[in-house]
Amino acid sequence: MKKPIIFVLDDDAQVLKAVTRDLKSKFQESYRILSTTSPHDAIEAVEGLLKKNEVIALYLVDQRMPEMLGVDFLKKVNTFFPEAKKVLLTAYSDTEAAIKAINEVQLDYYLNKPWSPPEERLFPVLEDLLGAWQAQYIPEFEGLSVIGYQYAPYSHEIKDFLASNLFPFQWLDVETSEKAQQLVELHKLEAKDLPVVSFGDGECMSRPTTIELAKRLGLNAETKDDLYDVTIIGAGPSGLAAAVYGGSEGLKTLLIEKHSPGGQAGKSSRIENYLGFPNGLSGQDLTHRAITQAKRFGIEFLSPREVVSLHTKDNYKILKMNDGAEIKSKSIIISTGVNYKKLPAPGVEDFTGAGVYYGSSMTEAQACRNKEVYIVGGGNSAGQSAIYLSKFAKNVYIVIRKPDLTSSMSSYLIDQINTVSNIQVVANTEITKVEGENERLSCVELTDVVSDDKRKSPANALFIFIGSKPYTEWIMDEVLQDEKGFLKTGKDLQNDEHFKAKWKIKRDPYLLETSSPGIFASGDVRSGAMNRVASAVGEGSMAIKFVHQYLNEV
Repeated sequence: MKKPIIFVLDDDAQVLKAVTRDLKSKFQESYRILSTTSPHDAIEAVEGLLKKNEVIALYLVDQRMPEMLGVDFLKKVNTFFPEAKKVLLTAYSDTEAAIKAINEVQLDYYLNKPWSPPEERLFPVLEDLLGAWQAQYIPEFEGLSVIGYQYAPYSHEIKDFLASNLFPFQWLDVETSEKAQQLVELHKLEAKDLPVVSFGDGECMSRPTTIELAKRLGLNAETKDDLYDVTIIGAGPSGLAAAVYGGSEGLKTLLIEKHSPGGQAGKSSRIENYLGFPNGLSGQDLTHRAITQAKRFGIEFLSPREVVSLHTKDNYKILKMNDGAEIKSKSIIISTGVNYKKLPAPGVEDFTGAGVYYGSSMTEAQACRNKEVYIVGGGNSAGQSAIYLSKFAKNVYIVIRKPDLTSSMSSYLIDQINTVSNIQVVANTEITKVEGENERLSCVELTDVVSDDKRKSPANALFIFIGSKPYTEWIMDEVLQDEKGFLKTGKDLQNDEHFKAKWKIKRDPYLLETSSPGIFASGDVRSGAMNRVASAVGEGSMAIKFVHQYLNEV
């Protein structure tokens, strides 16, 4: 944690040197001592300290300076650190001005020159003032800050990227936060500049792309080698498991993720049925453990980067990235998982990111405090989000087309939901329209699927967890897919009429192998997958076994 600052200003260099020496002898273990002889330089320095998220605990300022009186200086800097204690150094002739300054600038004390001996005339006074300051001081958040509008889609995108990649940050809503407004004024920002990401060193990035932000945060966006034994596309539970086993078994392993690690599971507020964690764990915790474990085994993690096409040439698998770069690999594991389907209701697209969100509720939970929140979907992810959001929201409504949750949600989650007083299941119902005011969601239309009766209800947030659409559009015709786009593997390929035309080797496909030898699929993207975290992890580790067998053939 940064040390608070004692800021000293005196235009007499000899006096400044003496007082700085005395202050360092007493306070330098707990405070930084900064000093200058110029009031104008001091004002510039104080403003710079604010931009760098530093904090001034106490000003010790000479009153009689030709360039600017000490009282006038304190007036000018008071808005930067209003809680800082203020002490004037005065000659006996300036005592009246110092007394007047008590009211003008809320002066805390004035000291007559000379202050010797400091043990009697300087240190006790400053110790009392610093003690009072420390009693009221709440340290500023020292990490990343995101300044923007709560209901701006791009602000949500930045927040979701940081949260999903496990970077702690402070959200500052420019409409409600005094600190946000202060930073906007300090950095001379306009609405078109937002959102802005502010770093602990004072640097700001206006409307950064995720690639730009990733590079600034030290994420790896460039490959280090020309050829890999296995490249894993997608860093959900299955891809992470494959990376751990690939790295631990000595394969040169590359893991590529287009957004953030963990997949849908990584955004879960609580996973309570995962083996070995009787108290449950969050998706972020699981992701953090897995990424750390994989990197310990020497795998290379490329994020955020997107694969846009795949083809085979001379037994090598060539991946083309969205920036045109190509990556060569001996084998591929596709573990890109699934995306939530779009809710086909008028108005949803207009307010996506501005009250309507797909999947994760953790990023926007704080903004739901004492609000009316709707969740569409009856699966485990929807149930976990409902329980998490109920800690913040006034009411949480789970909207489902079926009569109850029993056919789609685990019983342990249903039991928990039944015990939470502010969660209500709205059965036999669908959301058929959303409306908003001031560019944000304000209302949903609920339609009874039995009677077709419609009613409108106030809504501040809508989280959508419906269906599962595999992320396989980029693969095109390289491997065979079922009618829903999931990748066929193993024995499922035998019944596909196009299989023989694609399969050019004598053996049958391995259990998780696609219609293209050396290209495997694991987790939710695979046709017939179990859609559970544990099964995805199992398939990811199994895939590495088949990669070994394939590499021994070529």
